[in-house]
Amino acid sequence: MIVFEVHLTAGNDGEGLLSSEVLSETQAQIMTGAEAKALGFDGFPEGEDLRLVVVAEKDERWIEKALERAPNVSGYRSHRVDM
Repeated sequence: MIVFEVHLTAGNDGEGLLSSEVLSETQAQIMTGAEAKALGFDGFPEGEDLRLVVVAEKDERWIEKALERAPNVSGYRSHRVDM
């Protein structure tokens, strides 16, 4: 699985980070750092400007392209996670 560590632009709440089509087609899950930590994802920073996007490896490039186009994203990093 891939976890994208997404940093939002200042003052953005992450609403509309990924389109409903992308969410539906990839089954991506978007969560805050606190939500991720509660599910066992440790080592990620917590903050109002951070979202984690969890997706299957086969959809990594699709999410990457969506994040590159998103105006509310200031930067992101991807991490491979074995579960």
